[in-house]
Amino acid sequence: MAVRKTGLGRGLEALIPAETAAQGYSTIPLDAIVPNPKQPRQAMSPEALQGLAASIREVGVLQPVVVRHGAEAGAFVLVAGERRWRAARLAGLKEIPAVVREGDDVSGLAEALVENLQREDLRPLEEAAAYRQLLEDFGLTHEEVGARVGRSRPTISNTLRLLQLPASIQGMLARGELSAGHCRALLSLDDSRYAEHIARRAAEEGWPVRRLEEAVRARETAPAPAPRVRRERPAEILALEERLAARLGTSVAIEYGKRGGGRLTLRFGSLEELERIYRSLLGS
Repeated sequence: MAVRKTGLGRGLEALIPAETAAQGYSTIPLDAIVPNPKQPRQAMSPEALQGLAASIREVGVLQPVVVRHGAEAGAFVLVAGERRWRAARLAGLKEIPAVVREGDDVSGLAEALVENLQREDLRPLEEAAAYRQLLEDFGLTHEEVGARVGRSRPTISNTLRLLQLPASIQGMLARGELSAGHCRALLSLDDSRYAEHIARRAAEEGWPVRRLEEAVRARETAPAPAPRVRRERPAEILALEERLAARLGTSVAIEYGKRGGGRLTLRFGSLEELERIYRSLLGS
């Protein structure tokens, strides 16, 4: 299978040693890969997979999967990266970047990944994706990753949190429309729709990080809206609704205003039902 030399992203190329890329860095059809039957993690959250699929649609596959040759020609078995493989299928991809290894030995690749993280100037999402690969594929802890790449555990954890942002915000970060500082400010928002809204404004209007931080703080400290107090409806109105509903054979709602006026709402599901209600009102 031909090794793809271009088009997979600078960060992905940087995270794989040149000798490894020359020997076995390929794009492989998803249908040519089968999961590893020895995969220890059997339970995968559908919500997490959908989130990763959305991110892949927006920014692409940031981490290669690791495979070995299968028993049949042209077939491969996953060694590491099943979650990315499944999410890529959900995202509608036909192929995925992969490192082809002989056997199940991936320890050398883990060491090369750490080495390149120490010396390459990676973009924030690429760096976060590399940390996640060390955690998921090679079983390292946050502390171990930090120790190996010369960064503190909080730095590793905060960088990884960028992958929790909505896919649209990840896309703005990948395209350089927002900085990592902008995105870290958005991480404290629980409302993802508002986070996307304010991120779009910040990108379109060129907000500095400080202004975005102030907008986030204002949202977090804003008082909760007072609950609407539902005005008690007169018992006569409720009784009239029930009688009309029984008489007309449909749902009836009466809105009664303080000044004596109001509105009567009748529901119907088809033109035939509307005609039946009409005839009932006429008494025919």
